[in-house]
Amino acid sequence: MTEKTMRMLAKPMLFAAAFFWGASFMLMKGALDSIPTGHLIAIRFTAGAPLVALISWRRWKCFTPDYLWRGGLAGLLLFGVYWAQTVGLETTTASNSAFLSAVYCVIVPFMTWVLFRERPDRYNIAAALLCLTGVGFVSLTETFTISGGDLLTLCCSVLCAANIIAVARLGQGKDVMLFTTVQLSTVALCAWALALTTETFDFSALARPEVLGSMLYLCVVATAVCMALMNVGLVWSEPAPAAVILSLEAVFGVALAVIFYGDPLTLRLLVGFTLIFVGVLCSETKFSFLHGGKRVSK
Repeated sequence: MTEKTMRMLAKPMLFAAAFFWGASFMLMKGALDSIPTGHLIAIRFTAGAPLVALISWRRWKCFTPDYLWRGGLAGLLLFGVYWAQTVGLETTTASNSAFLSAVYCVIVPFMTWVLFRERPDRYNIAAALLCLTGVGFVSLTETFTISGGDLLTLCCSVLCAANIIAVARLGQGKDVMLFTTVQLSTVALCAWALALTTETFDFSALARPEVLGSMLYLCVVATAVCMALMNVGLVWSEPAPAAVILSLEAVFGVALAVIFYGDPLTLRLLVGFTLIFVGVLCSETKFSFLHGGKRVSK
């Protein structure tokens, strides 16, 4: 595909990844009741890496040794993201996890500024703050308190911001599917090292229908498919607006609960959805329609 086509497809890919991840919050929370953290991550990525490798089998002739350190570094960051989020989810609520995980959309533009001297414009900052506030309205309740799990999830957000920037930078000029395969394989190796040295697990638990169904979704959709979509989207997008789109996973999670599980659609949710919509609009258009169609950058 041409560069123009890839840039057109990048944002829809990020939206799709956010949607499928949003649907996985409750599944992961339920899976943790039966599977220890390290084994859950290890199984997900051990299944996900070969799937991506098989999809891209024709491209392996283009593999070069630098994929190992590029994908490996991104994989180490991604392992930190999943470990902190999954361990944090054991001692916090799914709604708190969804909100605190989304903090990375504020961190990304400032981390990019510090690392690469690329100063975010006021629209990047405004969009991130609007989305974060909106996610807060959507996912939090008045009982929100800071726990150990919440602090771990905040660490997850910092690592997630670093991973987004790393993929966007290290994946440029490379075959994204090969890059993703190395990244997922690195996560799997780290997770098995953790799982086999610190945990015990009865693998017969995977045979239970409710656990098997959740793990199939987490392995195939939330890992292989979503990671491929996200990495392709990040390579062909700017990190700051991409982070805003990816933060919508919490919104999609709540929206699906309203649609399929009958959760009430409250004024708080409507305010949150409105703020997020304005934030995405700000990120994608910089409100150019208010300036005669001219995009502004400062």
